[in-house]
Amino acid sequence: MIPPAAAPAFLAEHGWAGARIAPLAGDASFRRYFRVHAADGSTAVLMDAPPDKEDSRPFLAIGRTLADMGFSAPQPLAVDLGQGLILLEDFGDARVTPVLAGAPERERGIYEQAVDILAALHDQPAPDVTPYDEVELLREARLFPDWYLPAVGVAEAPGYDAAWAPLWPAVLTGARVLTLRDYHADNLMILDRPGLRGLGLLDFQDALAGHPAYDLASLLQDIRRIVSPALEAAMLDRYLAARPGIDEAAFRTAYDILGAQRNIKILGVFTRLYVRDGKAGYPAFHPRLWELVHRNLERPALAPVADWFAAHVPASARNGVKVV
Repeated sequence: MIPPAAAPAFLAEHGWAGARIAPLAGDASFRRYFRVHAADGSTAVLMDAPPDKEDSRPFLAIGRTLADMGFSAPQPLAVDLGQGLILLEDFGDARVTPVLAGAPERERGIYEQAVDILAALHDQPAPDVTPYDEVELLREARLFPDWYLPAVGVAEAPGYDAAWAPLWPAVLTGARVLTLRDYHADNLMILDRPGLRGLGLLDFQDALAGHPAYDLASLLQDIRRIVSPALEAAMLDRYLAARPGIDEAAFRTAYDILGAQRNIKILGVFTRLYVRDGKAGYPAFHPRLWELVHRNLERPALAPVADWFAAHVPASARNGVKVV
C-alpha cells in the first residue's frame, strides 16, 4: 500500500499540496484507496486504479447518475484517468459491517434504510447502461465450473448450462432497474455530517440494467455477515410493501433464482481470486457461501440446478478450496 509515485504531483495540481497520504484499503480488484489529510484538517480519498487494469469511466458515470437521482455516491474532486488517479469526497469510516458489530441493536433500522434506498432506486427507470442479460448471467454462473470445480478436483459434468436455461426467463421479464451488483453491508457507509446523511453507496462501477431482485438478494444473503432468516423475510416484505405495483410471486421467484446465481458465481469468483491472483483470504468465505447455496438450492424454482448439483458435486467437494 505504497502510494503511487504520481500522487503528490497530482494532489498538488489540484490544491492538496503537501497533504499526507495514508493507506486506507484495497479490494478484490486492482484498485487501491488512500486517505489524504490536508494541513487544515480536510480529508479526501485517493483512488489508485491502474489504467492498464481498471477502466474508471464507468465508476465516474454511475456515481454521477446516482447523485443525479438523489443518492449518496462519492463524487470526484479531481480526476486524471491517464494516471488512474481519482480524488473523491470522503465518506468517513462508518462502514455498516463494523458499526453493527459494535452496535447490533441498530441492525434493523440500518437494513430498513438500505431496503428503502433500493425501493426508491428501483422506482426510477434504468439509465442507459449495459443490460444484465442471459449471456452475462450464464457467464457469471459458469465461474463455478470454470474455477471452483477444478480447484477441488472435480471435472465438470454435462448439463450445467442446460440446468440454468429454464430459470432465465423469470429474471429477464419486466422493467429493468439500475443494478449495482455488490450492494451489501460492506459497501454501505453511515453518513452523519453536514451535507451528507443516510447511507452512502460504494463499489457500483459494474452496474448494469437488471432485475430489481438482484441487489436485494445481495443485501439480504450477505456473504460477510449473517442476516437472520427472520430479518431477511421482514426486509423482503418491506421492499414489496414499498413497491405495491409489482407481481409479488414473480418477484420472490426471481429473488430465489438470483440469490442462487450470485452465491454460486461468487464461489467461482473467490476461487479465482485465490488461484489466479494469489489473494489467500477469499477461500475463508467458502463455508458461508456453501451454507447459502444449500439453502438456495432448496427453493422450488432452483430444482433443475439443484438436481445437477446433487448428481455431480459430491459432499466432499462442498467444503471449500484448501489454501496451501
